[in-house]
Amino acid sequence: MREVLNAIFYVLKTGCQWDLLPHDFPPKGTVYHYFNTWRKESVWEQINQAVREELRQAMGREATPSAAIMDSQSVKTTEKGGIGGLTGTSG
Repeated sequence: MREVLNAIFYVLKTGCQWDLLPHDFPPKGTVYHYFNTWRKESVWEQINQAVREELRQAMGREATPSAAIMDSQSVKTTEKGGIGGLTGTSG
């Protein structure tokens, strides 16, 4: 199972295609099966959450953040151009 994880991490780190997975790893079908199954079952999100919470606690913080940061790229608003919705064209 460790070799399956190593193969998944290799693909994610290098960006190589599944078909180009080096032969040192388990068969690409096996590796992709586990990756896709774990993706569908949200295993990757669960691992990320557990690691994040453990790291936060090790830093002396609460396990889960109490605030969030949003920027203009993340929050969509009503898009109107110009003053009062006018785009500056005459007509």
